[in-house]
Amino acid sequence: MAEEKYSQITDRDIGVEMRESFMDYAMSIIVSRALPDVRDGLKPVHRRILFAMSELGMYPDKPYKKSARIVGEVIGKYHPHGDSAVYETMVRMAQDFSMRNMLVDGHGNFGSVDGDMAAAMRYTEARLSKIAMEMLRDINKETVDFMPNYDGEEHEPIVLPARYPNLLVNGVSGIAVGMATNIPPHNLGEVIDGVQALIQNPDISSLELMDYIQGPDFPTAGFILGRSGIRQAYTTGRGSVTMRAKAIIEENNNKARIIVYELPYQVNKARLVEKIAELVREKRIEGITDLRDESDRTGMRVVIELRRDVNPSVVLNNLYKHTALQSTFGINMLAIVDNQPKILTLKEVLYHYLKHQIVVIRRRTEFDLKKAEARAHILEGLRIALDHLDEVIALIRGSQTAEIARTGLMERFGLSQEQAQAILDMRLQRLTGLEREKIESEYNELLKKIAEYREILANESLVLQIISEELQEIRDRFADARRTEITIGEESILDEDLIPQEEVVITITHTGYIKRLPVTTYRSQKRGGRGVIGMDTKDNDFVEHLFVTNSHHYLMFFTDRGKAYRLKAYEIPELGRTARGTPIINLIQIEQGETVNAVVPIEKFDEDKYLFFATRNGIVKKTPIEDYINIRKGGLIAVNLREDDTLIDVRLTDGQQELIMGTAQGMSIRFPESDVRSMGRAATGVKGITLSENDALIGMEIVVPDQDILIVTTKGYGKRTPVSDYRIQGRGGKGIKTINVTDKNGPVVGLKVVKDDEDLMIITSSGTLIRTSMEGISTMGRYTQGVKLINIREDDSVATVCRSDKTENSDELGDDGEGFIESTPEVVTPEEGSSVQESDDTEE
Repeated sequence: MAEEKYSQITDRDIGVEMRESFMDYAMSIIVSRALPDVRDGLKPVHRRILFAMSELGMYPDKPYKKSARIVGEVIGKYHPHGDSAVYETMVRMAQDFSMRNMLVDGHGNFGSVDGDMAAAMRYTEARLSKIAMEMLRDINKETVDFMPNYDGEEHEPIVLPARYPNLLVNGVSGIAVGMATNIPPHNLGEVIDGVQALIQNPDISSLELMDYIQGPDFPTAGFILGRSGIRQAYTTGRGSVTMRAKAIIEENNNKARIIVYELPYQVNKARLVEKIAELVREKRIEGITDLRDESDRTGMRVVIELRRDVNPSVVLNNLYKHTALQSTFGINMLAIVDNQPKILTLKEVLYHYLKHQIVVIRRRTEFDLKKAEARAHILEGLRIALDHLDEVIALIRGSQTAEIARTGLMERFGLSQEQAQAILDMRLQRLTGLEREKIESEYNELLKKIAEYREILANESLVLQIISEELQEIRDRFADARRTEITIGEESILDEDLIPQEEVVITITHTGYIKRLPVTTYRSQKRGGRGVIGMDTKDNDFVEHLFVTNSHHYLMFFTDRGKAYRLKAYEIPELGRTARGTPIINLIQIEQGETVNAVVPIEKFDEDKYLFFATRNGIVKKTPIEDYINIRKGGLIAVNLREDDTLIDVRLTDGQQELIMGTAQGMSIRFPESDVRSMGRAATGVKGITLSENDALIGMEIVVPDQDILIVTTKGYGKRTPVSDYRIQGRGGKGIKTINVTDKNGPVVGLKVVKDDEDLMIITSSGTLIRTSMEGISTMGRYTQGVKLINIREDDSVATVCRSDKTENSDELGDDGEGFIESTPEVVTPEEGSSVQESDDTEE
């Protein structure tokens, strides 16, 4: 007995067994549970719920029935899994914030956008929605195949007829073994228009289909920022779109508040409000005084009250940065095609759907043809009987049994068994003249339908025409307007082709206010002119950068943390001549505590130009400008900084410039740019100057022949030294002395290449600002201490220095002493290779 028992055991390699068993399990999960079918866009559980509700007669024109009854039907007949899983699936199909076109019409508490759970299934009721009936239409006409259920006692459809492309319309998400799908919902009208375009032009591309299907259309509306992620998803099957809430800024009594009235898809409103409150408590976002959720039946409304002294745009920008008000949806268009998972492009999704519809229409037509032919066959028998009525009646009356009568009819008139039985079943009222006319009329109509059905089956263009007409009918009944707005840029739709190319002036103040002006604002004046007020600045602020560029050129912003941001010039708000400008933080998503240290204007990224970086620890790097062609809204790492190092300056060069750098301890080095090899964006760089202990790099400039090097120290001392006094050295050395640093003058805080017709702006740590003419600063040798430029209190020090356009004195302007902030009689473009941190030369 024992030998017989053990004789059934076979040796099996455990690795092989595990591999094969897991593959069987994985394929079962992939095909039978987690991924949708490309034809109807449904997972098995969704399909079973809809079919069970249809079998129970829960149609839109019938009363609601308890959800528990539906769940019991589904798990009892088709889906032998947990009731909670089935109910939660049905709940999602009834949520207007989860599905673009709901398939279940729910009655009761089916959850909320705050993440509230639906009521128990014994309390809620449901029925099929009207559009769900289009998913099931003609299912009883043998349009799809059926298979046995789990116990073999029932049959369920393998796929639904799906008279519209549900995979795209409602989307789907699911995690299988080693793969996942995440398809966003779309607008029904747009998707149907895409199918119609594919019918008309089978060679249409996915990009061309985007003329009809703009992109995802989420039930919660909101914004989608940009089309590049959509384009990538539609052409490759994978992509990512950035979603943003819709919010407005309201002002009342000099106080502002932010009103959020649409959220990104799948964002939990309650958690979002909690997150904002947490950020306020942690002081990561400042300026919020109150936070209220005023949402009701009429719509969503989250109110964020702000302090009077904060910029609401800055607060909103931080909310986008740190909360789910701006989220990402990763698109992965994976579906089951011929029982295999496959990543699909937009055209492939529509192609497989259209292919399914061709099969559905053919099978429906074949079913109708068989039914019509069977009925015509019966009517032909009835017509024969009516033509020989007396003889038929006599034959039936003379027959002992129905079987004898049926046999007699078949033999006498050459009828089939079905025809003979129909004659026997015919009621006496059918013998009247009117009924006879009805039979003739019905028979003639059937002959026309049979001919029509045969023509459809013989001509695929007619099949496509039927699909097109029925899709258009569904579009007319159920399509609505797009909810999600697709934008280009931050806030509004911009079409670059509609923006004229023109010369503009960009001004940036020391405290970070930026604006754009037409170049015609700065009119040409002769010597002695009074100038124009170029900007109304606040106390202790002044124009630090001014340059001319084209409205379609790029501006690259570099921060102390080594990140690069980019804007087109036309994205800078155009403001009035005397307006202060817009804070840069409103335009680029810099992080809290991050500061912009350099701005570089760039015409195009395929030029033979370089970006030259310098850090506080004396590291330099040169990278081709084309490495920075793709910069995301959230910025891009421009240089890989070492620990405890910061980026202090960036220059645009042509690869043939000379650079001079200065340190806090009074050392400097001048070397040719060619000493630094070109390297990639991720590189850290090489040593530009060897620093002594406790020293740091404070500035870098491009050498301009016949100009001077200006040095300013923390205690207000400074001097000018001719560039010719600085010999060219090799990169990486300790350099030569540029000023004698003592306790009297303090460490160096600024190094600039200057000329006579400029002003020097000196700003102290306490906020004191002095403006002095560059001509009044003495020219001295490298080893001197300099002269006092500003009287500094003992507890104060110079924080920063910069160049500015020269200001005429009051005697030249007139007796009234009226001055101006920015005297620019004629703006000229900076010389090639110069930095935007240098103000443009002016011509008097």
